[in-house]
Amino acid sequence: MSLQPYLRVLALPGVKTAMLLFLVTRLPMTATGITLTLHVVSELGRGYGEAGLVGTATMLGTALGAPLVGRMIDRYGLRPVTAICGSASAVFWMSTPHLPYPALVAAALPAGVLVLPASSMARQVLTALVPPESRRSAYSLDSIVIETSFMIGPSVGIALSTQLSSTVALTAIGACFALGTATLCWFNPPIRHETDDVTAARPPMREWLSRRLIGTLLVAAGALFCLIGTELATLAALRATGEVGWTGVVIAVMCAASVVGGIVHGAVRRSLSQARLMVLLTVLVVPVGLATGLPWWLLALALVPTNLACAPTLASTAEEVSNLAPPRVRGEAMGLLDAATRFGMATGSPAVGFVIDHGSPGWGFAAAGLCGLGFAAVAFALRRTSAAPAVASV
Repeated sequence: MSLQPYLRVLALPGVKTAMLLFLVTRLPMTATGITLTLHVVSELGRGYGEAGLVGTATMLGTALGAPLVGRMIDRYGLRPVTAICGSASAVFWMSTPHLPYPALVAAALPAGVLVLPASSMARQVLTALVPPESRRSAYSLDSIVIETSFMIGPSVGIALSTQLSSTVALTAIGACFALGTATLCWFNPPIRHETDDVTAARPPMREWLSRRLIGTLLVAAGALFCLIGTELATLAALRATGEVGWTGVVIAVMCAASVVGGIVHGAVRRSLSQARLMVLLTVLVVPVGLATGLPWWLLALALVPTNLACAPTLASTAEEVSNLAPPRVRGEAMGLLDAATRFGMATGSPAVGFVIDHGSPGWGFAAAGLCGLGFAAVAFALRRTSAAPAVASV
């Protein structure tokens, strides 16, 4: 394994700045889920299922809005869309700790529609900055940046919530959204590669949204269903043993394992296929339920194998979307990818939360893995049917 692919990517103009920029932009986003869960459960006295409902409303709003936001980026550019979405996100999260539960649920959906789409923006910017032959390494680097932000964001959110209050934590998240928005608007990175042909008319969606692309989006949804469910089950398991203060450390271990997997994925000449990566990610989380009730460090070790496949799975989906989507609609396609991931998170949080509320954290891990595998099964069935006509015509 050589690190030369990464060095070549980082040597390209603008890549290092973009990586740092989107690390800062993503930090508050990674802290929202677990901080909001602690706020609803601890401050508002609600259950995990009700906490998941707020997250579901936010994620569904994002799933509805992300393709539209991506289309607006295609049409108007990065800066104006960032200014509108980032400002809306900052206002919502600063207001969150002051809202009663019914108002919080009601506000979550429209706030989700206008959430700052940092992940889809980052992928589109990297596609603009990096030539096709180096994009697997670039997307792997981006996945590593995501995991790095997950090492920092949730830990800071948990620390602020437990040591001070969830009000302080949520207000800080809103302030970070405002700072990230201003920084992104200032730099305004490119969204088109120099070789992209965007002079042609915009193709209708029915021409480029193929079964293969839909299957890729379902893989992304299943991966995030599994990941958000695993995170929620981890929090519940640590809370059940009175070790919730170690949640940030356990999540950091999970992210570190994902970083290692991402480094290998982007550096090797040939990595595992998207199908195999997805199966590893989902199947390996099921036996983690056997580690619930044990000390936090044993739970963290049990979570390492499944997380080794996390960053590679996410990187492979981004690479697949960039290959399948025409340059003229790449923003919308990346928005659909963002929507798919948000849909997975939106469904995973309440579903796994329901299992935890009516069962145990151990069953939460099993639900996260098996349901994520169900998404993957449908995705691979779609991909096989899309390939069937081509085989028959040979």
